[in-house]
Amino acid sequence: MGRSEPSDAVFLVGFFALVICAGTIALSVPAAWAGPGRLAFLDSFFIATSAVCVTGLATVDVADFSRYGQLVVLALIQAGGLGIISFTSLFLLLPGRRLPFRRLGSIRSFSLGDVEHDPRRIVRNIVAFTLIIELAGAAALFAAFSRAGVADPAFAAIFHSVSAFCNAGFSPFRDSLEGFSGDPAVLGIIAALIIAGGIGFIVIQDLERRLRGKRRALSAHTRLVLSVTAFLALGAGLVFWLIEREGAFAGMAPLDAAANAAFQAITPRTAGFDAVPQAGLADASKALTVALMFIGGAPGSIAGGIKVSTAFLVVLAALGRRNARGEINAFGSRYPAQTTDRAVRYFLKAGLLLVAATAALGLAEGPRGAGFGESVFETVSAFGTVGLSLGLTRELGVIGKLVIIATMFAGRVGLVALAFPARSSRKEAAVYPEAEVLVG
Repeated sequence: MGRSEPSDAVFLVGFFALVICAGTIALSVPAAWAGPGRLAFLDSFFIATSAVCVTGLATVDVADFSRYGQLVVLALIQAGGLGIISFTSLFLLLPGRRLPFRRLGSIRSFSLGDVEHDPRRIVRNIVAFTLIIELAGAAALFAAFSRAGVADPAFAAIFHSVSAFCNAGFSPFRDSLEGFSGDPAVLGIIAALIIAGGIGFIVIQDLERRLRGKRRALSAHTRLVLSVTAFLALGAGLVFWLIEREGAFAGMAPLDAAANAAFQAITPRTAGFDAVPQAGLADASKALTVALMFIGGAPGSIAGGIKVSTAFLVVLAALGRRNARGEINAFGSRYPAQTTDRAVRYFLKAGLLLVAATAALGLAEGPRGAGFGESVFETVSAFGTVGLSLGLTRELGVIGKLVIIATMFAGRVGLVALAFPARSSRKEAAVYPEAEVLVG
């Protein structure tokens, strides 16, 4: 019998765990901290996990780190954002190293078969797209920050560009982007970077080839991702504006209110930058934000959440009518039963993990005064790798911090691992009698 190799789920968990450990050690040295007192090891662990999982939740202010510490956070965001591609690149760049065929299949999951199939080219394209978009975003932010009088605008621009494209939500500013709630240009640039990182490399490459005339039409996946993304951004933005125009957006100029409504619709999926304090939002806005955080971005992207395609297919499975083969015909396309069933299973697994994490946080922080709404908001933010907070994260006890750390890791790595195809399918040894169960 041949030696069996670890599954890609183990491979991915091991990579993220290794980077988090390295980041924790790098942030634990005294040179990384410029704030009051000494940074606790658990806080170093929390920030490293949040950065690698591109979440953005923080128990301490990133502004209190030294420049070295902020650079470590930035490197962790970039490594965690690229995820499996970061580690795989090392294998592809080493002369004479070969990747297992199974792992080549995992890399191909970052691209459509009719767009690209060569694993090495897929990795090169992803790295190239990442650098080009982040550099373009940094250049635009440098001009905006310079105009706004930000100290060291070059570093601020690079940090925010990487953090926004990687959907991390970390900011070296103490109030995140709340100081720019009246600057639609900055909010627009950050929002564009969030969307670019959230739609996925598959969509970016498909769009690039369509613009260059190498494709006659966009793929069904690209059309679905762009359509649902636009629907959620425009629809949620309108709802936020209607709810908060006399609330969180009161006193803003019409353009600023519209920009903040749009930004509030985009940042929960899954970037986590604050333009207005989340605690000041109406309960309806908080509920909508929780829903957006749970949905997240697109498959094959840096964003977290259950992904827009999964949410679409779950709604389709719930509302659509199947034909004799179990397929659903909708919007000019045919969705096989296997695809919708896989989306429903993925949705249910994510929901169960989220319920367990919320219950654990409630048990840990309930006696300390944390309300149910705060626990739900914080847990969904961690699980969706968003980073928005109602302020509970800074007040967490030791157990609460460990719960959020585990939730961030499960949301970033666990959901991706669940999406990997099974290595093999075993034949059933026995056929069990069919169970007759009433439903509904």
